[in-house]
Amino acid sequence: MTTGLPLIVTRPEPGNAATVEQAKKLGLDAHAMPLFAARPIEWRAPAAENFNALLLTSAFAAKLAGADLAKLSSLPVYAVGAATARAAEGAGLTVAMTGAADARRLLDDMASRNIRTILWLCGRDRSEFDARDASITPLPCYKVEPAQPPAEWSALIAAPAILLAHSARAARRISDLVGDERGHLALVAISSSVAAAAGEGWRDLAIAGQPNDAAMLAEAGALWHKDAK
Repeated sequence: MTTGLPLIVTRPEPGNAATVEQAKKLGLDAHAMPLFAARPIEWRAPAAENFNALLLTSAFAAKLAGADLAKLSSLPVYAVGAATARAAEGAGLTVAMTGAADARRLLDDMASRNIRTILWLCGRDRSEFDARDASITPLPCYKVEPAQPPAEWSALIAAPAILLAHSARAARRISDLVGDERGHLALVAISSSVAAAAGEGWRDLAIAGQPNDAAMLAEAGALWHKDAK
């Protein structure tokens, strides 16, 4: 399959390497082109006894939180996605539930368990969502900032290729960098909202059936086969 369209993976590390590895196992010609870099920021852990649970929506929170994360180890973790759950366990936390969809669905599950006071360890730039009856305290512990595109970026997007957008912010950045000349490019978005952020004019715009790497790579494979015909 590696003779087909190149696959451009734009998410920050360390997730980029993991996606590239999985793509190559599927025979895709994957290229690591991170357009963002995640970095820790200063924060202080509050008293764990003031909360019922710790919400993690990104693996970056567990990977970049640093030493203060240990002060929250008594809280059960509710994680969005298997990668986030693995990162939490690797940091010494106890995962009570892993949500397969998104934060909204996971919060519904938490409400059914009567979890009302939640500490959300998150990024500096984040999407807000309706907490409904719960009290959610967001606490940023990392930031994700734009990075200079790698040297191979311009050559890759000049020819037909498939790009992956893991967030609305990434979709907007990809769109800005590519510009209006995008009719030869295909894009796979992790969700419908991310697809909307990417705008129009793509040769193909596919949306993953589930918000995870496996579903995104399945769509990328389908686009590769479509091009190979």
